Amino acid sequence: MIEFSEKTGIFSLYTGTLAYIMQLFRGKYLLHLHWGPYIELAERSRYVPFDERVNMVHADPGDKSYFIEDLPFEYGFRGNGDFRAPSAMIVDQINAPVLDFIYDSYTIQEGKPPLPGLPSTITMGKDDTETLEIRFVSKSTGVHLCLVYTLYPAFNVITRSVKVENTGKATVRLEKLMSAAVDFAPGEYDLLTLPGSWARERGIERAPLRTGITSVGSTRGMSSHQYNPFAALVRNDTTENNGEVYGINLVYSGNFLGEVEKNQDERIRVHMGIEPSTFSWNLASGDSFCSPEAVLVYSGAGLNGLSGVFHKFYTERLSSSAFRTQERPILINNWEATYFDFDEKKLLALAEKSRDAGIELFVLDDGWFGSRNSDTTSLGDWFVNKEKLPGGIEGLSSKIRSMGMKFGLWFEPEMVSAESVLYKEHPDWILRVPNRSPAEGRNQLVLDLCRDEVVSFLLERVSSILATGSVDYVKWDMNRSLTDVYSSSLEPGEQGGVYHRYILGLYRLMETLTERFPDVLFEGCAAGGGRFDPGILHYMPQYWTSDNTDAVSRLKIQYGTSIVYPPLFMGSHVSASPNHQTGRNTSLEIRSHSAMMGNLGYELDLTVLSKEEFDQIRQQISFYKKHRRLIQFGRFYRLESPFSGNSAAWITVGENKKEFLFFYYHILSEVNKSRSSIRFTGLDERKRYQDTNTLEIYTGSELMHRGYYLPLFQGDFQSILVYFTEAEQ
Repeated sequence: MIEFSEKTGIFSLYTGTLAYIMQLFRGKYLLHLHWGPYIELAERSRYVPFDERVNMVHADPGDKSYFIEDLPFEYGFRGNGDFRAPSAMIVDQINAPVLDFIYDSYTIQEGKPPLPGLPSTITMGKDDTETLEIRFVSKSTGVHLCLVYTLYPAFNVITRSVKVENTGKATVRLEKLMSAAVDFAPGEYDLLTLPGSWARERGIERAPLRTGITSVGSTRGMSSHQYNPFAALVRNDTTENNGEVYGINLVYSGNFLGEVEKNQDERIRVHMGIEPSTFSWNLASGDSFCSPEAVLVYSGAGLNGLSGVFHKFYTERLSSSAFRTQERPILINNWEATYFDFDEKKLLALAEKSRDAGIELFVLDDGWFGSRNSDTTSLGDWFVNKEKLPGGIEGLSSKIRSMGMKFGLWFEPEMVSAESVLYKEHPDWILRVPNRSPAEGRNQLVLDLCRDEVVSFLLERVSSILATGSVDYVKWDMNRSLTDVYSSSLEPGEQGGVYHRYILGLYRLMETLTERFPDVLFEGCAAGGGRFDPGILHYMPQYWTSDNTDAVSRLKIQYGTSIVYPPLFMGSHVSASPNHQTGRNTSLEIRSHSAMMGNLGYELDLTVLSKEEFDQIRQQISFYKKHRRLIQFGRFYRLESPFSGNSAAWITVGENKKEFLFFYYHILSEVNKSRSSIRFTGLDERKRYQDTNTLEIYTGSELMHRGYYLPLFQGDFQSILVYFTEAEQ
């Protein structure tokens, strides 16, 4: 429910357990009062001023009862006496900051307005959501700024975005426009983020918040391997299952900034939005601009509580894809089995073996087009290499489908090779600074998605293949960061918007393709997990979590990813041993147990395995199929972190808590180790559960408060996977 009190000037966004409260101050400023557990406010003044101190500024010389720097703004501006990081920076035609935004009006409506050109969370009817729009106006420029809040009562989620409209006569320039800003009262908080790099994405970093500004972000043209567009304020005594945590995730795939400032009064301001140093946008008279959406989640039940809200909300409301509610197929990808060295005969032999193992989807990766026998050539030439595939994609697909499997295909549409027909015909279609040679990454140049003709060309080429009906799945890759960020299609004064326009072009391409081919399952990828964000997941409800397929490395990668994103979104494969990235030798058992956390796949040459290994894989696949619904759609809980010890553990609990799967991983062997136990969470304490391995029966309360005793492990890289089901009373 969203309410406004004319008497108190209070805006309230309420669910049964959550409250987000703001108040008008002096009829022109909007102050942040509360975000957290449900509360009711008594009718009294909400603002308690500090005593006057040196260097504090009165914005209104006629009213010296308050200081701008002291106010807990809902959205802040620099230049009027607030010296904290601003939420927005807008300058007028004489390059002066626009400072005179004051409250104008509000509306409350059922449903949720769209964000033109941008992905956002979805609704399932008007009664699913309510939206509050609070408008401010700058009378000196005619610029209107609207804060947009959408409340999802069933999920305890609030989304935020900002819309700027120029109703004045002169052009203004947006230099910073954060999607979400929250001012917190002083408190002891840690900042939790998900940093990483290629092949070790989304680690968990948590540290006490220090005075000053702490930030994470990307200027790579994508949300990046290095940082995820997520940040959380965590009370310093918060654990996985207890304590308060405030999480913000940006539904955006380009450059972003998440910043947290703790000032001299220990007040805390949090921002999330487009990264400002690589962004500026000229807003002419009559034009408008919408920021990406930010998703705000509060949990009073620790990090597992936060994850539970994000997982359920994103599973049900991030994407409109029909695959949102469908079980995902078990696939085999030929990349690590063949790399570029394949022909139809070799692929069909691998496919036959895959069918015999019970695999449901065969994916042909890089190397099927142009003269692509290495990564030095042919990106952009999306025409089948008939020397490798005489029958083309349709012929190969038909043969694989006749085996009872579906067929998938790899693309990397956003890039072009210097050695390609496309680049020779259209050298002006890349991002390139005039009169300079463009940098290459992985022998690739970046196509300019600011240009309508480039987006149209890619749409036509990809569609021409998908329209044959021979492709059931697409893996969409993107293997380099953006450089030489200049578009010859734009005027010099518009170049500050190239990064954002690139993303808008990408979204237009993805939206059109996914709407045109709703029966194709799209999986995102960016050199592995480099663009694993809600923006891409809106269109592609599955993502290649990392190019690192090592089972032990994946424990950390998948554990960190699960802070925000559900296992349903994670592509995770069993690969060869020794692993191609780490050189580590691990058993098929731990490789499968690690990969079963998400959408199970295989990426190795099944034709060279021993009969014993092949039989193991068939058994793994049979087990996964039996429990696939539970793994992909169950309630996921983390139990032990691979970042803090020699083990990792999690469970997935089914609907009505009648069944669950327990995953445990022991990483390195320990001598003279005593037997230990582990406590579960998320169960029904009153139920009785049977361990289907040993047939022993436990009460839910026993497993949660006394624990489950683990076996003694011998050797490195050991794991167990136990299925529990409700026992008869």
